[in-house]
Formats: sequence, C-alpha cells, structure tokens
Amino acid sequence: MSTSESAIASAEAHSAHNYHPLPIVVASADGAWMTDVEGRRYLDMLAGYSALNFGHGNRRLIDAAKAQLERVTLTSRAFHHDRFADFCTQLAELCGMEMVLPMNTGAEAVETAVKTARKWGYRVKGVPDNMAKIVVAAGNFHGRTTTVVSFSTDPEARADFGPYTPGFEIVPYGDLTALDAALTENTVAVLMEPIQGEAGVVVPPAGYLAGVRRLTSERNVLFIADEIQSGLGRTGRTFACEHEDVVPDMYVLGKALGGGVVPVSAVVSSADVLGVFKPGEHGSTFGGNPLACAVALEVIAMLRGGEYQQRAAELGEHLHRELGLLTGGGAVEAVRGRGLWAGVDIAPSHGTGREISEKLMDRGVLVKDTHGSTIRIAPPLVISKEDLDWGLEQLKGALKA
Repeated sequence: MSTSESAIASAEAHSAHNYHPLPIVVASADGAWMTDVEGRRYLDMLAGYSALNFGHGNRRLIDAAKAQLERVTLTSRAFHHDRFADFCTQLAELCGMEMVLPMNTGAEAVETAVKTARKWGYRVKGVPDNMAKIVVAAGNFHGRTTTVVSFSTDPEARADFGPYTPGFEIVPYGDLTALDAALTENTVAVLMEPIQGEAGVVVPPAGYLAGVRRLTSERNVLFIADEIQSGLGRTGRTFACEHEDVVPDMYVLGKALGGGVVPVSAVVSSADVLGVFKPGEHGSTFGGNPLACAVALEVIAMLRGGEYQQRAAELGEHLHRELGLLTGGGAVEAVRGRGLWAGVDIAPSHGTGREISEKLMDRGVLVKDTHGSTIRIAPPLVISKEDLDWGLEQLKGALKA
C-alpha cells in the first residue's frame, strides 16, 4: 500500500466512522494549498468550513500563537489572565456589543446561546418556569450536541439520538408569515443562520433578516444570529447580517475566530442579556484561555482593517459570475451563496456531489459535498484570483468528465 492508503486503512480500523472523508492524507499546508503525504498539492476550496478564512499557516496568527505558547496557555477561568480583558473588549467592539462569553467550539457556543436565551426569558421577560420556547428554521445546522440535534430536520444528524430536548419550534426558512405565527408570549428567542451553510449555502429571500429583526423587536424576543460559518469576512462583510443592515441581539461566533489555529468561539451580546449569568451558573475549563485569546485578538485586528472583507466581496463577485455561467450547460442546476461562499447543485445526470468532489480531488482541488447533490465552495479569503480561476477550470473539467 502507498503511505496514504496505509494511513487511511489504519484510521478506518481504529477510529469511529462518524465521517466519510475524501481519500487524501494531508501532511502540510500553506495559504490556500495543502500537500499530502506523497507530496501532491491540492487547492483548498473548503477552508475548514470557514475556520481557515485567513489561510493555512497565516504568519500573523502563527506568530501570535508561538509568542503566547512561550508565556502561558491555560489558566482556567479560576483566575484572570492578561489577554482576557483585551479579547472581550475588542470582540465586543467589533460586534458593536457590550459583553462576551467565550467558549471553544461552535456547538458549545450555540448551547451557551440557548441557555442564555432561556435564562433571560425567565429572569427578564418573565416567562413561566420551564415554558421557554425558541424558534428555529428548517434546514438548520447549529452543531451536534443532543440539544442541538433535537431541533435539526436532517435525519442523519438526528436519528437514534433521542429522547430529544423540548422547547423548540421549527418553521420554514425564509417564511416570515410562519415565523410570526410561531411567536408566543413564551418565545424567548429566534435562532437563525443568516445564510444556511450545511443546508447548501442557502441565502434567504431579500428582506427576510430585516423582517426577523422587526418581528423579534415587536414581540420582545431575542434575535440570535448564528454566524459561526457566515461571519468574520466570509460573505464580504464582517457579518452576513450586515447585508440587510441588521444587528441581532446576540452573535454566535466560532470557526474563523480561532484562525484555524485553535478552537475559539463566543457569544456576544448586550449587558442586559449576558448579565443574567452569575458565578457558577455556566462555564468552560478552556473557554477564554490565554492561547485562544491571543490568536483571536490577532484575528480581530486583521478584520478591523476591512481588507479581508473587501477581498471576499470582490473575489466573491467573480466567483458567482463564473459559477452562474455553468447553469446553462445542464450539469449545474443551481448556484447559491454570497461572497466567497457558494453551494452548487449538481444535476443527477452528471453525478452526485460526492462523485464530483472525488473527480475534483483527482484534479487537485478539494471541496466537500452535502445532502447528496450539492458541493460547497468556500476557499480561504487569501486565495489569489489566479488560483481561484484555476480551481474553477478544474470544476468545469470535472463536470465534463
């Protein structure tokens, strides 16, 4: 067996089969490119589901991590450390909010947002005990915890994990009438992705997010925007909500916040909302650790200038123009997305999303399929136009093969 085949066989034998990765074994990476154990290079057009917005091995982020590694990596929240206040202050400022509750993974941040909304509902809104309701959208993906999959509509994510957590109502994504009808006196929050990532990069109808903001404001309900994949530059703005000039009550952030170096997530909101917590009521051993804060502070500094957002907007316009040309040839049924983020629906006559992903891998391009017929394209924001065009040429070739 080759080195790759041996590594894959060992992984299959000794790890749980909760993923079906493409048959590539990555050994190193730089910028928008990855190299496997045999030395073959691949253009990364997935970017770790937006965790690698700033590319692999970004020198600013690696240097920030190395410097912090030499000082202190973990204190737990039993003590203060010298990076924590700056991290919370600067992330709150980036979001136009007041307070930050740091966690590690995206799912952990979503769980934190759910707990926050419920506690706010009981302590501030006056909802009767154990009656709080949160409205979510069909097609959502907010993580893999038991509570989160309780309101998933994806059978693969949900099946065999019951009994499920109550307190959630699912409405069609993009339907303001259905959302309005679902809101009651016991509704504490509406939890939405401004663009649904795992569903296939689904962009809601124009005016939908503004409508969600209007309805939640009128009914004294928190609007929680899960910007774990869509936020921090991916769509051409710092946050996808900005495309409709919407400011939610709470941002849920992750992935790119750790720069592809360490897992960092956070819930960011007002003092009225996050102020409901008292010591001992919620926490995380690694949440807000010194290493995470050091890396995230550099991410915030990089976003503050706006050049990554501008790059995503400009290259994203080019990406969608080129992808749009593919819809007339019969191989591509639809293209959706915003900025450097696209979902491409493959016509069944040309193969499944997995088959096209494998053909692209053979051509030196890495993407990932979802829901059978869709591939997702989300290259690092640092990708060059030349590399992006080369990747698109390989997609055209794979669709013809």
